[in-house]
Amino acid sequence: MFYRYPRRAELVYSLPTMRFPALVIVLIFRTVFADGQTLGGSTVFNFLRFSNTPQLTALGGENISNQSADIGLSYHNPALLREAMHTQASFVFNALYAGIKSYHLQLGYHSKAAATTFGLGILYFNYGNLAQTDVSGNISGDFHPRDYVLQLSMSRAYLARWFYGASFKYIGSQYGAYRSSGVAADFGVSYQDTASQLQASLVIKNLGIQLKSYSGSEREELPFDLQLGISKRLENAPIQFSLTLNRLHHFDVTYDDTLYNNENGLNQSKGQFSFDNIFRHIVLATQFYITDKLEISVGYNYLRRKELNVGSSANGINGFSAGLGVLFKKMQLRYARSYYQSNRSYHQLGVNMKLNELASLGNLGRSIGW
Repeated sequence: MFYRYPRRAELVYSLPTMRFPALVIVLIFRTVFADGQTLGGSTVFNFLRFSNTPQLTALGGENISNQSADIGLSYHNPALLREAMHTQASFVFNALYAGIKSYHLQLGYHSKAAATTFGLGILYFNYGNLAQTDVSGNISGDFHPRDYVLQLSMSRAYLARWFYGASFKYIGSQYGAYRSSGVAADFGVSYQDTASQLQASLVIKNLGIQLKSYSGSEREELPFDLQLGISKRLENAPIQFSLTLNRLHHFDVTYDDTLYNNENGLNQSKGQFSFDNIFRHIVLATQFYITDKLEISVGYNYLRRKELNVGSSANGINGFSAGLGVLFKKMQLRYARSYYQSNRSYHQLGVNMKLNELASLGNLGRSIGW
């Protein structure tokens, strides 16, 4: 459990009826005075941090303010849902190491009667077939581990430049006989000035609990995060810059493993005020708009680089990522590549299109005999 405050459910259920300023004040107040938050590696369901869409991966894996028509970005910030995303669908495929695969689906719908844009998201991880053994190593069969998240989001506009939203998640995990489930919520606020081409966002992520723990273990905390981001597109150049601050509820986010540090010649400055600790909270990204149909994105995640670097070897371009977006009139095609240890990388492919356009393509296919 994250908080000791009573009647938390009353706050959640009353959010849709609260006035916008009160929503912002209450969420910030409860987050700033929260206690007991843990660092990465000490929480459950860490796949919630996974970069679900190629554009987000290309921007460094953390971005809540990017100005884009990609509905996939709203998965990590519900305030990015816009009326223009009505009937938009995002389909993403990820090929990870050791045959692990991940799939993401995001759908958008705008209700004029409710003046609200809704989003439905599904994130699914398939880890393939693994051998099931006893303590002696004897194989007794196989099992199919998997994780998934079902997410319902909603967003509304306030005045001309403000947007606020919330996402509610059901989380499931199954590793053979070991199963777990949980619920979580994200809350986001976004300010957008189209005249100056600037957008800023604040997001509270993964506020929730583990409903059922894995067999034989105690309940664990979720990977809570408080993020602040800003994106600015230059007026006289086709370039946009983004700065994202994450894990703001903890200053020192270094993972201190004394044995590993000694073996690899690392000197962790845990508990000290340093530029290293500051930059671990920062993710930088740039987008280049080559034409109105072609985008190139580049990102740098300092925390990822520091956590993956090995002191006794060359670490190449760990922490960097890049991507390409081809934006047709009826479809967006996106590709991203992010770099890890020994210059290993993983690839991500995605396509965005309106559902009515998908139906028209189906009719075209039937007409030509597909």
